[in-house]
Amino acid sequence: MLRIPILLLWLLFGMALILVPWSDLWDKNYFLYHYPALGIFVKNPFLRGTISGLGFMNVLMSLDAFRHPHAAVARRT
Repeated sequence: MLRIPILLLWLLFGMALILVPWSDLWDKNYFLYHYPALGIFVKNPFLRGTISGLGFMNVLMSLDAFRHPHAAVARRT
């Protein structure tokens, strides 16, 4: 019963991780105004690609969890 909302939350979180690093929200936010030195690190395309890759992995894992609803994370022996 709770499985579908949790899977949708994981899917949306993954989509946000894919899209946000390439949007204006990433370039113009509160932390960059208060810590300008952080901008050099945050605007690095490799960091953006890494975060988008984590979002892609999150989307794949949520779709896999939807396909295999009864798969255990760790099984006791």
